[in-house]
Amino acid sequence: MSAPRKGSPLMRWNGLARSVSTALLLASTAFAQPKGAVLVIAPSMRDCIFGAGGTLAAMAAEGRAVHVVVFGNEEKASVHLGPAATRLANNEEGERAAKLLGFREVLNLGHKSGEMAYISSSEMRNQVMAMTRLYKPEILFFPDWYLHYLVDNDIYRVGRMAEESPYGGSSLFLQDLTYMGFPGAAARQYYFYSPYRPYRAREGGEGQASMKQVDIAPQIDRKIAAILEMKTSNEAHVAGIRARSGRRLTTEEWVRSFVEEMAEAAGRRSGIKLAEEFNHLGSRGGLPEHVLERARKN
Repeated sequence: MSAPRKGSPLMRWNGLARSVSTALLLASTAFAQPKGAVLVIAPSMRDCIFGAGGTLAAMAAEGRAVHVVVFGNEEKASVHLGPAATRLANNEEGERAAKLLGFREVLNLGHKSGEMAYISSSEMRNQVMAMTRLYKPEILFFPDWYLHYLVDNDIYRVGRMAEESPYGGSSLFLQDLTYMGFPGAAARQYYFYSPYRPYRAREGGEGQASMKQVDIAPQIDRKIAAILEMKTSNEAHVAGIRARSGRRLTTEEWVRSFVEEMAEAAGRRSGIKLAEEFNHLGSRGGLPEHVLERARKN
């Protein structure tokens, strides 16, 4: 059988079929692209898991690589151990908790917990910028330092400098990293999380931000199990509660009741049974406000 002549209907049909096949292949490849990475900034592993563990577990389950950068060395959260043994125990237990939630990686920077005021905020910002350039996250999580009457200085300082870090996303900033092959990068969504209490009135959703509730009912048991992995710091927290209240509650009783009560409070205003709540910044549709100010109305 002779080959089809150039320009013949059969040749045109074969060309069309190849074009359609190529288009379908490219479309399927585009749909199969992995979802963007998530970078989590935390003073301690407890902070990010209490504040966002369920949401992060859901993101990991949908194929996102979740990288956690822990600034504090967690050397103070124990009952009977010395600083070095406390640090090792908390770091190891934190990594087990992260693995249970499906996180890709935990990086412990080792700054002294409870003493972040002695560290240059510029140094900490540069470290977040370096991690942003390395992982190129689509989403950045960090503690909400705007909470009223916040008494945890590490949460305040880590949250504040993490929010400031995207301002240095240009390749013209930290040019030594640019020369090393890590050009400027910045996330497209920002989640401020409250680790240990629900949001109160006038603590979010203002300006360009909005309050975002995430249903964590499918992840609540894994979140609780992950927190229970952090035995050393749990023991320290429960010991303080026992001393103040006089109650002989177990660690599991405290963790489960605390996490469930937080989740119920976070979901109550949006009608979700169990939720985590975030002050959220992300892309918004439509024209920016500075353009609309001078726009002519029809």
